[in-house]
Amino acid sequence: MDIIHDVNDIHSERELQYRPRWIAPAVQAAVSDHPVVVLSGARQVGKSTFLQHEAPFSGWRYITLDDLDVLRQARNDPSPLWAGVEQVVLDEVQRVPELLSAVKVAVDQRRRKVRFILSGSANLLLMRQVSESLAGRALYFSMLPMALGEMHGRSAPDLLLNLLQGKMPTEGRTERPSGELSALMLRGCMPPLLALSQPQMWIRWWEGYVMTYLERDLRRLSQIEALSDFRRLMQVLALRSGQVLNQTEVARDIGMSQPTVHRYINLLETTSLLERLPAFARNRTKRIMKSPKIYWIDPGLVAYLSGHHEAEALYASREAGAMFETLVFLHLRALTQLLVPRPHLYYWRTVTGKETDFVIEQGRRLIAVEVKLGTSPRYADAAGLRVFLDEYPETAAGILIHSGDKVQYLHEKIVAVPWHLLAGEGTSGQ
Repeated sequence: MDIIHDVNDIHSERELQYRPRWIAPAVQAAVSDHPVVVLSGARQVGKSTFLQHEAPFSGWRYITLDDLDVLRQARNDPSPLWAGVEQVVLDEVQRVPELLSAVKVAVDQRRRKVRFILSGSANLLLMRQVSESLAGRALYFSMLPMALGEMHGRSAPDLLLNLLQGKMPTEGRTERPSGELSALMLRGCMPPLLALSQPQMWIRWWEGYVMTYLERDLRRLSQIEALSDFRRLMQVLALRSGQVLNQTEVARDIGMSQPTVHRYINLLETTSLLERLPAFARNRTKRIMKSPKIYWIDPGLVAYLSGHHEAEALYASREAGAMFETLVFLHLRALTQLLVPRPHLYYWRTVTGKETDFVIEQGRRLIAVEVKLGTSPRYADAAGLRVFLDEYPETAAGILIHSGDKVQYLHEKIVAVPWHLLAGEGTSGQ
């Protein structure tokens, strides 16, 4: 198949392997309204596969800058790459940020109704040259690892939308999805992992993924003095997924300067492997902790970097709860992207230690979220949610996400919900 082509001849074998993504309707709607749509995400989350299978972009001209000849042309004379067509996919566009000037010119020429999808394994919003070139012209989406429901061909659930609208779920048992939660946390949610059935295969895949990331993507984006130091930082941050980031403490623990730690964390964020979750505060005079939390995008990557390869050892460790929280974070990020207007995601914690793991804010509407790796939610588990509701009585709902199978009320506005309902799996019972 040509590197530059109109994608109409996808092989039937690949068609069988493709699983529709929840984000598809949102991206499809965006390309009809915006001249440029940006789809970013870490390597192997499925961006290229998505763009080559979903209509209408499956029929657009597809250009990947991973091809060296195309890369040279993009740097020297890019506009002929899309000559004669009005719908173009540019993949791995972060490799040539200066290409965006040509895209800007093409979009601003009113004579042509040209449309672009720009895809990249870096967060283009965090790349200054890219974001400045596209200001006012682009709509941004993030492709994430697969949600559980996407793996099984299920539609995105309406749970968050219903809660934001004040519609609370009915109490009762739910149908658990097949498969062990521990296996999902250890394997991870990257699409290529779905075909691998044994833990040894998952470990080898993550070994190759991390090595490719270190040796290829990082060296393209920035000068790394020592890859071994960078990998050590990744391992230390894996043990802190879901925790408030203290860069001074991290630098001290690994014997690295704080400016270097800061730069390396920025690189992890730019390459879409790690995200910073800001603190929530409506009243700016409140003494709310301002440092962000950090979350890796995939619990399997956290498990691999932190050395967890067996379910029994995982559940006996203090990192098990953090990995479950990372899995929930992935699904919250996937679902909030689908809502209009798009909600913002935060965490909440006071200096006295009162906290909730997540806060979802859509306009003036709020949902507070607590995550507990346990099958039997208790009244005490909702203590942070009750404090948040007292502080923000306008909150639509508080939800306690757990690993059991029961929807259960813990307060008039607090409901314990099995995590798989958030993930698009299982059905509520009576």
